[in-house]
Amino acid sequence: MLARCTGLNELLFKQGGKDVVVRYFVPVGCPADSPVVFVMHGADRRGEKCLNDWIPHANEQRFILVAPEFSDQEFPGATGYQFGNLTTRAGQSMPREAWTYNMIEPIFDAVREHCHGRNEHYSIYGHSAGAQFVHRFVCFASWTRILRAVSANAGVYMLPDAAKDFPYGFGGTGPGEAGLRAALRQPLIVLLGTADNDPYHKALSHSPEAEAQGLSRLARGSFFFACGEKAATAIQAPFGWKLSFAPGIGHSDKGMAHFGLKCLFLE
Repeated sequence: MLARCTGLNELLFKQGGKDVVVRYFVPVGCPADSPVVFVMHGADRRGEKCLNDWIPHANEQRFILVAPEFSDQEFPGATGYQFGNLTTRAGQSMPREAWTYNMIEPIFDAVREHCHGRNEHYSIYGHSAGAQFVHRFVCFASWTRILRAVSANAGVYMLPDAAKDFPYGFGGTGPGEAGLRAALRQPLIVLLGTADNDPYHKALSHSPEAEAQGLSRLARGSFFFACGEKAATAIQAPFGWKLSFAPGIGHSDKGMAHFGLKCLFLE
């Protein structure tokens, strides 16, 4: 059976009093059980551009492409998007249904319903701020149907450390050791451009918490992965993360896409 709604599609997803525009693309002749891949936009919130950039890859690899757009109006700043919308900028708690991390699974279900998709799992990729979203989402969402998650060139990480407060660690998030164990066994691939090593990049966070992880994105990603290995050893937990490199690539969404695809479709 073929998937319905071939070509470009759009739906408005509503949850927790928030609206998310979800664009998705189904290649012509795509089977209903084709892979589903979410691609998360960066801090620019340009979900449509993200979709258009990845359509050639969807056609070539034959997957259903999903690109939700978390607008700055509905989800303001880093707090509203890559930090999960757990609180307002003023620090007030948000209901769980308004958390961005809790919207990916129901968006997956909505897209499957629209296109009569039959795949029970999905993969997810994000670059830069999108990578921040992806690795935190994976760590929070132990109940997900993720097949593979790729976090490419994140600027700062949520370390597997309860002594450090969220969004730089697990502190104050309430998952406890069970949540940490679940996060460490997730199929997360930390993808790093070897040339994303500029400590003065204009979009790089220089908060004390970020700089404690390293002076560049390359250093911070390597540190994050090493912390995961150390945490898994300390609590004798299965470790599902992998570390991968994109040789010669800097902070380039376009440049990282080819390597991201290789990670997403590893056999």
